[in-house]
Amino acid sequence: MSAPAWTANGAGVAGGVVAEASTRTPPLIFERSRPGRRAATLAPCDVPVRPLEDLIPAGLLRGRPPALPEVGELDLVRHYHALAQRTMCIDGNFYPLGSCTMKYNPRVNETAAAGPGWRRIHPGQPAHQVQGALALLHGLEGLLAEISGMPHITLQPAAGAHGELTALLIVRACQRDRGEGGRRTVLVPDSAHGTNPASVSISGMKAVEVRSDPTGNVDLEDLRRKAGPDTAALMITNPTTLGLFDSRIGEVVRIVHEAGGLVYMDGANLNAILGVTRPGDFGVDLMHFNLHKTFSTPHGGGGPGAGPVGVSAALGDYLPVPRIVEEQGRYRVVEDRPRSIGRVRSFFGNFGILVRAYTYIRFHGPADLRGIAENAVLNANYLMHRVKGAYDVAPHHGDRPCMHEFVLNATRQKQQGARALDVAKRLLDYGYHPPTIYFPLIVPEALMIEP
Repeated sequence: MSAPAWTANGAGVAGGVVAEASTRTPPLIFERSRPGRRAATLAPCDVPVRPLEDLIPAGLLRGRPPALPEVGELDLVRHYHALAQRTMCIDGNFYPLGSCTMKYNPRVNETAAAGPGWRRIHPGQPAHQVQGALALLHGLEGLLAEISGMPHITLQPAAGAHGELTALLIVRACQRDRGEGGRRTVLVPDSAHGTNPASVSISGMKAVEVRSDPTGNVDLEDLRRKAGPDTAALMITNPTTLGLFDSRIGEVVRIVHEAGGLVYMDGANLNAILGVTRPGDFGVDLMHFNLHKTFSTPHGGGGPGAGPVGVSAALGDYLPVPRIVEEQGRYRVVEDRPRSIGRVRSFFGNFGILVRAYTYIRFHGPADLRGIAENAVLNANYLMHRVKGAYDVAPHHGDRPCMHEFVLNATRQKQQGARALDVAKRLLDYGYHPPTIYFPLIVPEALMIEP
């Protein structure tokens, strides 16, 4: 339905002539302003009030009231409601933002997280007063351990990239304890998430790129050439940002381990393999989870987020403190971990986000978690087959099915004058959020789509 026609003063259609396109939006709230109108009436103050001059220096006080619109309550409500309708959101629009998609945020998660038992506690309370909260955190660690095959979990990191940094600090601590602190190289495939090399730099190490082969897997020969005595770790995203599962992941892990390095997996795409395979089972030493990608927690506007990290049995002592320990059905907080890298976040992380993830996992259970992965793969393959006649699919896909996402190559469109950027902007006109564009970098004019 087309937008309503408005003139600049809100009179709408005049004399049968629709207003020009530049005025086809509801009138601004300033244009509805009338002197003396108020949207709310405050009750009289019944406590003594000190003069403003006693609280604020006279030179900082306004000489006249601010020029704010004067409108009634109904106009104010309509104004903010109109703004809300312009928001691009998962509730009202298709949101195929590849690799960083915010999954549906079920309202039951919000209800659980808003419970008074969670809202009214304070992270500084003693353990005996917050046993329920500690039980939930400990339980979430156990669930993530079972899902990933990584026996030790920390919930502290506040986002995926923060989890990457936490894992790399653990790598450094482990290599130092082995007497191999000189290892300063981290291998990063060219199909990895873009934050990986940035996290390497922040951790004080050097990123070295490893090429992909024509099928989108890690080029094993290039990996063998670059894995050596200075290799601290490999950071791999599997499934990759191409939307493909590297079927030779076992061989990749073996090559890095034989060179003395550790294998870190960026778990941002875990939603494609839930209940099907576990990173710990194919030899990964460390990984992080994006709770907003796989376990439905909100992550709009830059946060709050959560990027828990899981590690193998050999690395458990390096996890951040404090740790939660269960003893005979009671929970206590432990700080005494000499090999720990220390705190990476205040208290236990973003607690409300963790409540949401716990609710989501418990609501679905093992069978339905696998169903989430199966549906993610089914939806992506369905959409890929619907559009691959109009667009070229990235050649790395070949005849393989994709996982949770796929990448198109808009070079053919660019040759006709429409770049990937133009396609993305035009989709907005039709009410669709655009896909990720120009990433991964190894695909020209890339459109990365995750339904």
